[in-house]
Amino acid sequence: MLTKKQYELLMFIHERVRESGVPPSFDEMKDALDLRSKSGIHRLITALEERGYIKRLEKRARALEIIRLPDNMAEGVRPAATRNQAQRMTHGESGTARGGRGASRVAADTRVPSAYLRRTSGSDEQVTIPLLGRIAAGTPIEALQNRQGDVPLPGGLIGTGEHYALEVTGDSMINAGILDGDTIIIQRSDTAQTGEIVVALVDESEATLKRLRRRGDSIALEAANPAYETRLYGADRVRIQGRLVGLVRRY
Repeated sequence: MLTKKQYELLMFIHERVRESGVPPSFDEMKDALDLRSKSGIHRLITALEERGYIKRLEKRARALEIIRLPDNMAEGVRPAATRNQAQRMTHGESGTARGGRGASRVAADTRVPSAYLRRTSGSDEQVTIPLLGRIAAGTPIEALQNRQGDVPLPGGLIGTGEHYALEVTGDSMINAGILDGDTIIIQRSDTAQTGEIVVALVDESEATLKRLRRRGDSIALEAANPAYETRLYGADRVRIQGRLVGLVRRY
């Protein structure tokens, strides 16, 4: 499975080659992925080469060749635009000949395609769900971000309904088997039973992963690490955004 940055770089190279026939320069790749130095691009390219997605051609300028794309990439579906691409589209810097197509592409990428979210039970084929950013297993951080990529899963791993994936940051849920860097699978829901692990949005601004406990008219968000205290909120301050149903870990 590719990381978010690996996926973004692969698709940026693919789009540039398809449109102009020439791979982007290292400076262009650095700017597109909003990295501070070209050393990060070198590491990403090495990782993509080791995984068999690209090939470096010797003694040629901009010598990169796409060998294959992710197996889960559906025909006609484009990756989310990088931050710099989105800014250029917002400020109208793309050319007139490409503006219409480019604008439609960005608009489509900010939505979560329903085909990626819904499943019917009983199918074992591979499905893809959207990766919506990072979630804090610790002190709440900023609310969920826009779609950043896709996560392929065996169909039998999830049931019916809508699902999305989040990358865990923090260690407050380690005693529940959830580690920093894990990818969690969430079933979208605005309700949950007490004792379930949920994605909770606090004050409409901060998202966190915690175990839900109902205490009268209040809601307790409970960590699975004794180093973190349980936080108590009024019920009107907490909105459930989904329940934990699975976890993916890379070794």
